[in-house]
Order: sequence, then structure tokens, then C-alpha cells
Amino acid sequence: MTLCLSRLAPSPTGALHLGNARTFLINWALAHQNEWRLILRIEDLDGPRIQPGAQAQVIEILNWLGIDYEEPVLVQSADMSPYEDVIGELSARDAIFACQLSRSEIQQAASAPHQDSHELRFSPNLRPEDSIAYSFSHPDQNYRLMVPDQEVTFEDGFAGLIKHHPHQEVGDFVVWTKRGVPAYQLAVVVDDARQGITDVVRADDLLPSTARQILIYQALGWKIPRFWHFPLVCGPDGRRLAKRHGDTRLTFYRDAGVHPERIIGLLAFWSGIVEHRTELTANDFRNGFQLSKVSHHAITFTQEDHQWLMAETSPISHE
Repeated sequence: MTLCLSRLAPSPTGALHLGNARTFLINWALAHQNEWRLILRIEDLDGPRIQPGAQAQVIEILNWLGIDYEEPVLVQSADMSPYEDVIGELSARDAIFACQLSRSEIQQAASAPHQDSHELRFSPNLRPEDSIAYSFSHPDQNYRLMVPDQEVTFEDGFAGLIKHHPHQEVGDFVVWTKRGVPAYQLAVVVDDARQGITDVVRADDLLPSTARQILIYQALGWKIPRFWHFPLVCGPDGRRLAKRHGDTRLTFYRDAGVHPERIIGLLAFWSGIVEHRTELTANDFRNGFQLSKVSHHAITFTQEDHQWLMAETSPISHE
């Protein structure tokens, strides 16, 4: 019998919110129901956005909710050598190239922008002609993966058959940044592979990223894990939870005196476990969770949800 392993992988770029909590609880429930091992990894390579104290706060909130995991906790920035080894391996396989083009230069040459306004398609026509650019010799430059012109297809454990075409959507994407650290797409592949992750559970906004990560797995000849992508929690405007929707941080509700059972009860309501909002423990969530009852549509966090959470509170004093 193959031992399965999953992970919680928060980034300490800010406080966890209700959407994060729902995904983590689903991951935790799946792990317990299927006898997977579950570990915690802190993804802290996004240097400029890392918030002081966020790592400790993440662990504190997981404990508050009743989500357990195995020790030790892996912190990405503690050891950069695994990422350096893998970018060197990609270089040896002639799979990457250095890129010094600015965003404006890429925009001028791009055949089409990616649907996400923050990301432009990098055409293969922009690949450098100098052969030196295809070796990893200057870690303070951006390096891109040479993306083949092919569709990536995979069977998601929840979302079903997924098809993406990274070559058409984003083209050659960055796997190493000029800050001297791996980009998210490479870092997550390296970490999942070295930790032996078999099952990746996360929100479905990362489905396009999964297709790119599969290309990295293929370029390295590594085994690809199973993926489980669940709908995002959005605000009334249909966009992912953010400050524009008010304060949805778990610390906000905790400090306002909201009990964790009330948070979990709302998440259980969103996940089809109960028909009405009601206080539940993490164990209640785990025992009642069924994939067949989870909606395939995005969840909307409403003012009614907020009012229910705040109905019985006793603010925590910080004196």
C-alpha cells in the first residue's frame, strides 16, 4: 500500500482569511478520512511581501482551529540549495534561458496578453539567440522555462478533467527570479517532490498554475502528484476575498471574540456538511465532510455570514 502525503502550504505574506481556512480544513479532512499523512510548509520566498510575525501567526491560527499536522515544519528560506540544484538540472537539460527583457519590451512584442492583466504572454520568438543565455550562470537574472506548444491535460480529484495550454496562455514563464530565488512555480514543484507529496489540495484559482507545474515535472522527469482543486471563496462582487470585502482575517474574528466553532460551522455550511450555519468543531467537519456534497461553484461570503459570525462575541482584551 502506497503511503500518501499531503501538505498545508501557507505563505506568510499576510493573515489567513476565511477562504484559506476552508481550503485547509478540506485538506485536513481529506487527509484524515483517507489516512494520508499531513505536513506543514511555510512558503516564504516572496521576500518583499513577507509580513513580520506572519509565520508564527499561521501556526497559532491552525492550532486555534484544531487543525493538526506532523512535525517538523519546513520553511523554504532555511535552505536554498534544493532550488539551486534543480535550476542547474533544468539548465543541463537545456530547458531554461536567461531573460533580461522588461515588461514593456515583452508587451510590445507579445502576440496577446494573458487574461490576467499582471501577466503577459512571452512568445518563443523572444527567446535569445546567444547560446550563453541557455546556461544558468547568473542567478541574479530572470530565467524562463521553454514551454512546448502542447496542451496539458490532467484528471483533478475534485474538478475533473482539466485542460490548459500554457504555450498559448502565458508562453515561456519565469522559474527563477532576478532576486536570486526560485519563482513560485518552480519552488512548489521542488518542495512537493523532495517532500514526497502525493496529493496537492488547494483552491481552483491555481488550476492554470498546475498546468505550468506539470510542465516542470515533465522537464525534470519527475512523478506528478494528484491534484484536488476546490472553488474559491469570493465576495459579493464575485472576486476573490480581499480587503475590498472588509476584514475577513481569522485573527479579526478571533480577536472580536468569535469562537473557532463558529468559524468552522460557517465553513461547514459552505462545504455542504450542514444545511444551516451552526457551531461545529474541526472533528465535526472532518467526520461530516463528503466530496459529493461540495459545490463546484464559487462560494460567496455575504453580509449575512458576517453577521452570523459576530452574533455572539466577547472581544479579547489586549491590555
